[in-house]
Amino acid sequence: MQKSARFAICVRNAGVPASLELRKVYRLVADAAAASQGLVRVVDESGEDYLYPDNFFVPIEVPKAAVRAFAKRSA
Repeated sequence: MQKSARFAICVRNAGVPASLELRKVYRLVADAAAASQGLVRVVDESGEDYLYPDNFFVPIEVPKAAVRAFAKRSA
């Protein structure tokens, strides 16, 4: 997963379908310790940030004009 990515699309949710919706954009929270373990910190459906396997997500580039809208939707 790219360190600079701030948003990602969920592509897997095995074992956590209530927490993650497939094909939904999620906001990422920087966590170097988690990244070193193959995990990513994501603000999920609960509105809280939790760790998930990084292969559950594909990082995306969000246009600057849309960052604010995505951050509100994902928060």
